[in-house]
Amino acid sequence: MKLRDYLRLGWDQLQRRRVVTALCTVGIAIGSASIIVALGFGESIQHYSQKQLSFYLKTDEIMIVNQGGDPKSAAALTASKLDLIRTFPHVKSVASFQDLGSFSFTVDDGKQSYLDLKATELNALEDFDAKFQQGGPGDQNTQIVLGYGATLGVMDSKTIEVRNKLMQQNPSKEQSETFRQMDVLPYPLYQKQLLLKANNDRGQSDNQNGASVKPTMEMTVRVSGILQKPDGLPAYMLQGNKTAYVSHQTGLKILESLNKATTNGQPRYSEVKVKVDSSTNVKQVDEWIKKLQLNTQTNLFQEDRMKGQFAIIRLLLTGVGLFVLFVASISIVVAMTMSTHQRRRQIGIMKVLGANLSQIRNMFIVESTLLGMLGGFVGILLSYWVIWGINLIIIRFGSTGSAEPAEILFISFWILPVGMFFAIMTGVLSGLYPAVKASRTDALTAIKRE
Repeated sequence: MKLRDYLRLGWDQLQRRRVVTALCTVGIAIGSASIIVALGFGESIQHYSQKQLSFYLKTDEIMIVNQGGDPKSAAALTASKLDLIRTFPHVKSVASFQDLGSFSFTVDDGKQSYLDLKATELNALEDFDAKFQQGGPGDQNTQIVLGYGATLGVMDSKTIEVRNKLMQQNPSKEQSETFRQMDVLPYPLYQKQLLLKANNDRGQSDNQNGASVKPTMEMTVRVSGILQKPDGLPAYMLQGNKTAYVSHQTGLKILESLNKATTNGQPRYSEVKVKVDSSTNVKQVDEWIKKLQLNTQTNLFQEDRMKGQFAIIRLLLTGVGLFVLFVASISIVVAMTMSTHQRRRQIGIMKVLGANLSQIRNMFIVESTLLGMLGGFVGILLSYWVIWGINLIIIRFGSTGSAEPAEILFISFWILPVGMFFAIMTGVLSGLYPAVKASRTDALTAIKRE
């Protein structure tokens, strides 16, 4: 007998026993769908979690901590070392930061507030997941980039004075809530001129009475860009984050005005961030940086812990799918064994006509294999329906309001052959016992009994 003969006979038997075929197909479909959904669920959640973890914990970044000490020592964080790090493979960008301190500012229309100023490479901000709500980094030394929190709570001195008096006279809960809502209202600062003011820590002698005074540093800058509000964080949590950025050249001028500039004119970096193209390459780049005698910090341990947790979840879900397939295989064994009993006369006639044992076995194995393939195809469709339903629930009830799509579950192409493999193997293994039993049927006895 040829393969097409086995397939024709097997398919004919499946069509004759439609109820049994349908029940066995459903069992295999549920089992294979459980495995496909388990693998897809595990991969989707791990992918989504890695993306969120990379965004919030920056697992694709390396932090270089300034050790302080002698700037000329081998372990010093210098501009030449940063230039060397930029040439490393897998390094996308390097950004250095220098804390300049807290500054008050006055807008050209009289509004006031304060900010925490940092000097950095403004063009590298977008490389580190910073997105501009308005404008951009600019190309002039007198420009400044504001974080979203720096635009909150900007008001004139008269309003501040009235607020303080009202709070002293009537510190009620309702009034405090009203003022809190005022503090989280963004003020339009894009393209506005800001007058930065800061006090020098070094006292200088007053010519009239000899008293020590702190002269004020003033510098006018223009807002070239405002960063977007971080996703998932309410405005009241950003109220105290008044970070703003200027170029290193502007930062050096500010420090010179404050008499804090270094003797060699080189910035003293408070921290340096290195963006790597993938978190899988962070460990290798981290080892290269450490060879420069620099201290580094990463969040790779968080990612490793998360992978271990999701591996356990995926294993548990796959185990559930295998258990369902085991139950389905029992039903197939029972159905095929009953089919062997019902088809004793057919088997006897085939043996009398010259069919050998292997042909009888192959006929039942091909029939059970077709049953497994049918259940596998139905299982693939069922798994897609399940994933679609879960995504629909996420979109309907779990939307975070962010710009990213809420649909996070997917099934990779490589998972489908795995589910089909388990379905076919279930059919083949379940058909072995009925096939052997059918091949051992005595032809004359079977014909006489019928």
